[in-house]
Amino acid sequence: MNKTPQAFKILAVCLGNICRSPAAEGVLRQAIELGGFAGKITVASAGTASFHSGRPADARMRSAASRRGYSLEGAARQLIADDLRKFDMILAMDRDNLRALHQLGDAPPDRVRMFSDFLGPEWPRDVPDPYYGGDAGFEFVLDMLEAGAPLIVSQFANEKGLSKPSE
Repeated sequence: MNKTPQAFKILAVCLGNICRSPAAEGVLRQAIELGGFAGKITVASAGTASFHSGRPADARMRSAASRRGYSLEGAARQLIADDLRKFDMILAMDRDNLRALHQLGDAPPDRVRMFSDFLGPEWPRDVPDPYYGGDAGFEFVLDMLEAGAPLIVSQFANEKGLSKPSE
C-alpha cells in the first residue's frame, strides 16, 4: 500500500486576515504552482485577531489581486496555538504579528519568520497594512508579495529537499 507523502505547509499571518495574509496566500499559491511544487507545498492564511473571522478578504485587496491574476478565496480565521505545530513555515507580515506569534506558543524558531526576511534591503521590514489607506497601498503590498513569494518557495523547497517534477 503506497502512502502519498504529506505536503509541507506554509501559513501567512497578519492582523485580521483580510488584506495582507490572504493576498500572500494567493501570491504564494501561484508561486508554488509556477515553481512546480503543487501538491508538495500548500499555503493558508490566518490573523492574530478575530474581528474579521468568517469574512472574505477585503474587497479592495480582492480587486487589486484580481487585476494581477490572483484569486483570494476563503474566509478570515484567527490563528490558534495548534497552527504553530501544524505548519512548517509561518510568515508574519509585520513585527507586531511576529510578537503575537511568539506570545501564542512555542513554535520552533526556524518555523516562524518575517515575510520580509526573503526580501532585499530596499523593501520595508514590515509589509504595511493597506486597510486604512488608498489603492496604492494595496498595490504596494502586492508588489512586495510578488517580489518575495518566489524566493520563499524556492528556499523552502530547498530546505525541505523537494525536487520539481521532471519535465
